[in-house]
Amino acid sequence: MVQPLLALRGICKRFAAVQALVDVELEVRAGEVVALVGGNAAGKSTLVKVISGVSPPDSGVVEWEGRPVHIRRPHDARALGIATVYQDLAMCTNLDVVGNLFLGQEIQRFGVLDEVEMERRTRELLRTLPIRIPDVRAPLATLSGGQRQVVAITRSFLGAPRLLLLDEPTASLDLEQTNQFLDLIEELRDRGTGVLLISHNMGDIKAVADRVAVLRLGRNNGLFDVGTTSQEQIIASVTGATDHSARHGTTGPEERWA
Repeated sequence: MVQPLLALRGICKRFAAVQALVDVELEVRAGEVVALVGGNAAGKSTLVKVISGVSPPDSGVVEWEGRPVHIRRPHDARALGIATVYQDLAMCTNLDVVGNLFLGQEIQRFGVLDEVEMERRTRELLRTLPIRIPDVRAPLATLSGGQRQVVAITRSFLGAPRLLLLDEPTASLDLEQTNQFLDLIEELRDRGTGVLLISHNMGDIKAVADRVAVLRLGRNNGLFDVGTTSQEQIIASVTGATDHSARHGTTGPEERWA
């Protein structure tokens, strides 16, 4: 079996009296799209923060390519090759595309911003993506939702990430933009990038994910192969109609945590 790019083993996280994550297990391999699903307060956002270094776990082991690593801050995640695109995108609408891509990591030459090189690299990166942005000097405020998502993902490409965390990437997109964005996710998988997709949209999940990991009340509640599992089975695991959490064990090989 191919070595996981990222593996979480027994991850626990508590915020005061709230136990947000309990013995969570998760694996993502290179060239694989894993969808992370669950209802409100399931622990999805907390798990993303653990992986991205925003909120380190209280206990458990994080493995990168089979070796234990410590991700205590976002810099640690980026150094490994983990990039995160959050739902709010965290960009400046008054800046142009180039300015947003290099915000906080500007290229300088002799102490002066090298605008020519930053624009060249921006065009080079955008040329490889399926959603086109006609003017890299256009303010972000003038772009569509899909184009803004592309800018956010392109910014993460500056560090050549090997694992990309996408938090509800199609939530604000129309149908055409969503289809373009799903094409982009498939292209990333074909390039060998691992993708962890957090989504409530079962159509998107069935379209691009290889496996679906379900969290419920901070615990694992199922791991499913998208090609052999019905949408109804996944939803039942999300809602708790079927309970395969660590407290009760699993019931079949398609739902066992690797």
